[in-house]
Amino acid sequence: MRRALELAAQGAALGEVPVGAVVVLDGEIVGEGFNRPLSSFDPTAHAEIEALRAAATRLGNYRLTGSTLYVTIEPCTMCAGALVHARVARLVYGAAEPRAGAVVSSAQVLDNPALNHHIAVSMGVLADAAATLLRDFFRARRAQTQPGARDV
Repeated sequence: MRRALELAAQGAALGEVPVGAVVVLDGEIVGEGFNRPLSSFDPTAHAEIEALRAAATRLGNYRLTGSTLYVTIEPCTMCAGALVHARVARLVYGAAEPRAGAVVSSAQVLDNPALNHHIAVSMGVLADAAATLLRDFFRARRAQTQPGARDV
């Protein structure tokens, strides 16, 4: 999760919403990524998708059976679906995402009994650090867009 937080900070430095993700298989990072939808002009370039793509390319297989995805924030519907399609064994995330989180917050996508693959979930890992990154990022962004606002 610490590496995912580092990646999130890299994304924030580029103006992207600070979310980072890594895919681990047999104790080794096989894929990593951070949010890039703004810089890549790609609405699917979420951290989780970037990490899954990198892992699949490295392993030569889109099925990442036995892997764990660590991500700084609760995945959205798109990313939760991608985890199922990739056959990720375990999801570990930091902060909850009350608006778009699709694991426990606004939807429970992974709990659908019709799915042919189920994922073990651990939540709240380094959640304070992940939430602080997001909060600071959006606070700074709001300060930049408000007339007469100063960074305090």
